[in-house]
Amino acid sequence: MKKPPILWTNVLVFTLTFVIALIGVPAYGYYYGFSSVHLIATILTLGYAGMSITVGYHRLWAHKTYDAHPFLQFILALGGAFALQNSALHWSSDHRIHHKFVDQNDKDPYSAKKGFWFSHIGWMLRDYQGNSYSDYSNVRDLQKNKIVMWQHRHYLLLSILMNFGIPIVLGIIFNDIWGMLLTVGVLRLVLSHHFTFFINSLAHIWGSQPYTDKNTARDNGLLALLTYGEGYHNYHHIFETDYRNGIRWYHFDPSKWFIKTASYLGLTSNLRKVPEDKIAAAKLTMQKYKTESKLTSLELPDHHEIMAKLEAEYELMIEKIKSYSQAKRQLLAAKKQKASEAVISELQHTMQQLKQQLAKQQTQWQQIRMQYA
Repeated sequence: MKKPPILWTNVLVFTLTFVIALIGVPAYGYYYGFSSVHLIATILTLGYAGMSITVGYHRLWAHKTYDAHPFLQFILALGGAFALQNSALHWSSDHRIHHKFVDQNDKDPYSAKKGFWFSHIGWMLRDYQGNSYSDYSNVRDLQKNKIVMWQHRHYLLLSILMNFGIPIVLGIIFNDIWGMLLTVGVLRLVLSHHFTFFINSLAHIWGSQPYTDKNTARDNGLLALLTYGEGYHNYHHIFETDYRNGIRWYHFDPSKWFIKTASYLGLTSNLRKVPEDKIAAAKLTMQKYKTESKLTSLELPDHHEIMAKLEAEYELMIEKIKSYSQAKRQLLAAKKQKASEAVISELQHTMQQLKQQLAKQQTQWQQIRMQYA
């Protein structure tokens, strides 16, 4: 089968920037030296470019997990051009196709089932999309966004201005234009590219699947460190409408923290979160599936009885989760409506009882699972 034509512009950009970062940056550092200013500037601009993708392209425009003030959208649109990963309109279109047809080699633009190299960068080196490249029928909502369309129309100019302008301005300020072009310009761009590309490649290969195994997406806390929180990818692929990827307080997710902090300043609103009972149910279902698979492999004589017991415990867990979550919502609603102290006290008592019952059922669930772990 004939391969699609090579996209020479992409090949040259990826190759030249990588070679310069690998050879030119160390050589310049050896002969002329870099200061802490270069390091700080590179880290800050790397964060700006990277989070413009995760906060803007991904969570705001591709998935609409929150709403953003036009000023913030403008800053993120500029940062997206700085990241040099195509326009927000095109990026979002590709990403929505990826989620709709994840792992389907003939439809997913960067299917992980085609291997690490293809999903990481290979899909951008040849014209695999052909005539569908400019089909934006799945982002009609974004075509009504003036800032998204402004960036799309002027993407090439904005990319040139941002990628050369920021390093040159910093170079003038700190009296080292070539040093800033190499660090803030090239090195930052290469790192930004590959950190983002890891989400399409490593995040579908390396890690755990606590919520679903219906696709290749994985949760990986280490990868989250390089991708501004996007490493919790198994969660994201089952709950893509959640503005968070790392849902626990201890999960490293600076994109989530930024969006939440911006809400206090009036820059973001309508932050969407998946209800806790749905998250717990998804995790529980995966635990049940893994335990059933283990039991099947053991071929125990009382297999059917054990499976029946597991199913019964699972149903009880689902029931307890729903009851507790419903009571919690009722309590929050009562407080919001400023109900009487007696009503709130009664709801608090009910919720506490259900919480204890859930904890007891959780213990029983874990015990039966651990028997066959």
